[in-house]
Amino acid sequence: MSPFKIPESVLVVIYTRALDVLLIQRADADDFWQSVTGSKDHEDEPLMRTAAREVHEETGFDCRPGSALATQLRDWHLQNVYEIYPRWRARYAPGVTRNTEHLFGLCVPERMAPLLAPREHTAWRWLSYRDAADACFSPSNAEAILLLPQFAS
Repeated sequence: MSPFKIPESVLVVIYTRALDVLLIQRADADDFWQSVTGSKDHEDEPLMRTAAREVHEETGFDCRPGSALATQLRDWHLQNVYEIYPRWRARYAPGVTRNTEHLFGLCVPERMAPLLAPREHTAWRWLSYRDAADACFSPSNAEAILLLPQFAS
């Protein structure tokens, strides 16, 4: 396994049918609220598997194949390419400055309490989708949340 992060990641918007969105607070930047995010573990890891793995690691919600929530994880078939924040560039190979982020949504039956990975996230909150978009530090995360009415089933 490479010591560097792969510059291909997922963003998973977790939401309810009422369009409430779960945001989690980063442990390494307490003013950064976001949806679930994470990079592929290896180049050939399928994006759906990356998304399900990251959701499970960061919230404890199980949407891996065979779980009750598996059918609720949806690939939105959209992606963002963005400049990696300078504070996190050292995690990537030298010269890597851009990341490709693939968008997913996960509809959960109700507002549920996540089980956070304390080294990654320290707090959580459910907000209406518009308030969640306003609370995100990342413009691409905010834009994804604002697309929610188009993708919610």
